[in-house]
Amino acid sequence: MTIVIIFASCDKDYNEIGSDLIGTNHFDLNKENYSVVAYNQKIGPIQSNNLPVNALGIYDNPAFGKTTASFVTQVSLATVNPTIGKNPVVESVVLTIPYFSTLKTTNADGSHVYELDSIYGASTAKIKLSIYESGYFMRDLDPVGGFQNTQKYYTDQTDFENFKIGNRLNDDSNIAQNDAFFFDPGEHVATSTDAVTKTRTAPGMQLNLNKSFFDSKIANAASAKLLTNEVFKEYFRGLYFKVEKSGSDSGSLAMMDFSKGVITITYKEDTSATDVTRVEKSIILNLSGNTVSLLEQSNTNSAYTSAISSASTTLGDEKLYLKGGEGSMAVISLFDTPGELETLRTNKWLINEANLVFHIDANAMGDSPKPQRIYLYDMTNNLPLSDYYSDFTSGTNSKNGKLIFDGILNKTKSTYTIRITNHIRNLINDATKNNVKLGVVVTEDINTAIFSEFKDKTGFAPKTSVMNPLGTILYGNKILSSDPNYDKRLKLEIYYTKPN
Repeated sequence: MTIVIIFASCDKDYNEIGSDLIGTNHFDLNKENYSVVAYNQKIGPIQSNNLPVNALGIYDNPAFGKTTASFVTQVSLATVNPTIGKNPVVESVVLTIPYFSTLKTTNADGSHVYELDSIYGASTAKIKLSIYESGYFMRDLDPVGGFQNTQKYYTDQTDFENFKIGNRLNDDSNIAQNDAFFFDPGEHVATSTDAVTKTRTAPGMQLNLNKSFFDSKIANAASAKLLTNEVFKEYFRGLYFKVEKSGSDSGSLAMMDFSKGVITITYKEDTSATDVTRVEKSIILNLSGNTVSLLEQSNTNSAYTSAISSASTTLGDEKLYLKGGEGSMAVISLFDTPGELETLRTNKWLINEANLVFHIDANAMGDSPKPQRIYLYDMTNNLPLSDYYSDFTSGTNSKNGKLIFDGILNKTKSTYTIRITNHIRNLINDATKNNVKLGVVVTEDINTAIFSEFKDKTGFAPKTSVMNPLGTILYGNKILSSDPNYDKRLKLEIYYTKPN
């Protein structure tokens, strides 16, 4: 199932509306807590093609480790079969990709102050950014199976590094465009040729690309190569955005919507075969087609590594590590105690509300930013729960729909609450319902309910978890009663009314 959305700014704060919609007044209801078993599971390399947003940069999270995010995209002609005149010579090539940002102030002189959204790491920390022509052709369909299924690409795919062509294209002498690139929050100002009009645009990546390359590749290409985008994508197979460490800088990472990126090639040509007057024209290339998010994990925190490599699938784990990208998730089993579910069915209680409440381990997290939302799903069948489907509440962006289903960070309590009332009712009222395993992950977009395939093992994880670079550490179920954090253990809360 795919729900079409308009993708907004990625990680802005919002009120904890889910709690407000439901309320927390349960004084007239009975309550029972039920133990659950929850354990960690490593995700590893995972399908990452054609995500709505992609990470670019380096983010060093002390609680988890370092993520280096590179990116590959196909390129298409905004207008196919362009008419290019005699003696074309490229004057400039500019790549522009907007950042997610919020306008904070408009000054008296017309200038603006913006705040960037979804930037992780020090605000001015540098990365080394190199953009190459990609020599790897990204097919739409997989030849295995007779071209019936979409071709899958994965977070650890090395083909793009192996097939990069030539020197980097962002070779401007200004090192802020390559060796010392950073996500600049300043607006861009363009002045007209008469120096009278100023055009101001919101912050974004704006890089000068190599003119000679595009002069040869585009302006002086054989016309047949530009006839259709199908032909063009075979001829110019795309761009590879390679990220590396810049000196001793820790780096920073941004979530970006590359589909809004354009390359503007400005060139001059003769007016006609007999008139040598030069005229300025342009060709626009869109960053559209197949894309792949490439993620490299390094310097992994030892506690995190130990937790995801030695999970207790029978007794559960003390701490649950949820990490986006190639990270990790938690697997949850309800009613593991023999006879527990059968007793609930016999009692015939009216289930008013059922919640899973996850407490954040603040000490383990330290200063690491917390994901704004987590997502619970039917892991056995790779489907959303019935509570997800029945929640039609909407928010203002991709992170705050499904407000009753919840999973929203409660900053005051340092908790995430997920309501699974319908799921529990269905289990109790219908003895034929399977008590499926549940998966919980961080999410970048609560409105999208599709899945990405693991590369090295059987199974899937929500596509939206691949998009999120953050992680959170939660208390699991395996906490001793003598532990001061015992009350923060993961449990299932059921509020009910007894039958008359």
